[in-house]
Amino acid sequence: MRSPLSLPLGALLLAGLTGCSLIPDYHRPALPVASEWPTGGKDARATAPNGLAAADIGWRSFFLDPVAQELIALSLANNRDLRVAALNVAQAEAQFRADRASLFPTLDATAGMERSRTPGSVQGVAGSLNTREYSLGLGVTSWELDFFGRIRSQAEQAHETYLSDIDTHVSTQISLVAQVGSEYLAWLADRDALAISQDAVKAQTDSVRLTRLKAAHGTATGMDVAQAETTLHSAEANVALYTRQVAQDLDQLTLLVGAPLPPRLVARMEAQAGLDAQPRFPTLPAGLPADLLVRRPDIRAAEHTLLAANANVGAARAAFFPSISLTASGGRASNALSTLFGAGQTSWLFEPQISVPIFDAGANFANLDVAKIEKRVEIANYEKAIQSAFHDVSDALVARETYAAQVAAQQALVGSDATYYRLADMRFRSGADTYLNALVAETALLNARLTLVSLKLSALQNTITLYKALGGGWAETTVPPPTAAAASRPNGG
Repeated sequence: MRSPLSLPLGALLLAGLTGCSLIPDYHRPALPVASEWPTGGKDARATAPNGLAAADIGWRSFFLDPVAQELIALSLANNRDLRVAALNVAQAEAQFRADRASLFPTLDATAGMERSRTPGSVQGVAGSLNTREYSLGLGVTSWELDFFGRIRSQAEQAHETYLSDIDTHVSTQISLVAQVGSEYLAWLADRDALAISQDAVKAQTDSVRLTRLKAAHGTATGMDVAQAETTLHSAEANVALYTRQVAQDLDQLTLLVGAPLPPRLVARMEAQAGLDAQPRFPTLPAGLPADLLVRRPDIRAAEHTLLAANANVGAARAAFFPSISLTASGGRASNALSTLFGAGQTSWLFEPQISVPIFDAGANFANLDVAKIEKRVEIANYEKAIQSAFHDVSDALVARETYAAQVAAQQALVGSDATYYRLADMRFRSGADTYLNALVAETALLNARLTLVSLKLSALQNTITLYKALGGGWAETTVPPPTAAAASRPNGG
């Protein structure tokens, strides 16, 4: 038999789920940066030889060193910051599901028994009145019909927050990949610097021995011996410095990985030839600044946060309109359990309620102002994210153009210093010159070699920075996919 509540309940359910929305139309803010990079030329916009943009180059295709690949893979599996970001995604997704569930009525099954005793004196009769009642039914309690879209606006806000957390997770992964790659290169560079310093100690130990021998034969002075010893001690200090930095680099890698490095991996690292033996990174095309809107997950996250604030304005607007809620139930009731399912024992309740805001001392207007201001704040944050991304890429592009020339010049300087030191050392050993010129030449060569290592490291790390700035590093990711609703509107437009 059709319940007398079925038709009105069905109509109200349909109306509650298909009400209007007061969320403002969203228009993406204009790009607050130039349309081209400051360096601007064809080189910056050119396509990579493989035809891929940086964001489409997986980190395994970018970091070709197997040791670097294993370090990055371990960090993606164990790093605690990345785990927190993933848990934030799960939490936001659960909150979105909870808010969306408010659109639907909550149906509860109830069963109960009620016994009571009323003294006869209350009823004005002799004896007492004993009653017993059994009930069984289904009920909806205080379900709000979302005619004006308040609940849908809140659900949309939670949905955009969820999408923002997904992109924040991706951004965290990109940063982690870049950090591990850069720290691994720093470890290799400090090992190279340590080897150079150890070579200098060996050479300067030999110089001290020779200078002392020459002083014993009267062809060198005590000042020459002191200068040679000073250079030796300076080189020994460099050995201690780079020994410490190599150990600290390894500690930093262990922290980023989030677990002790396997002994097998450490052995492979120790067997690495050095910074110069690293495979070359792929060529990275910069494209245009507008491309960052879809490449950079931090920009996408900022836009989703802006869309969440926009949805919140819709919820604040809906607070000015009436709120309609419904309580309804239907079932069976009887004073005896044996007749509960008998004829004529049907019971039902239908209780709609409407609440119209009349006076709230300006609270609704204040809440709407707060929502609008929060949206303006998120517009500013979105524009700032774009400007920061533009700055990151521009700096990396400028550095890319100059590092190659600087490294080449420094390599030429090392060659010149090596020739100068070889000639000065020959003159000192032959007695044609004092040790001072040999000392100056040796110090200049050592500093030039260390500076060259530092420049090579900076050039490689700048390429990683550009890769990260262009949105690369997430093509191989385990981030949960967005919902179907998100996939249909990737940019919130």
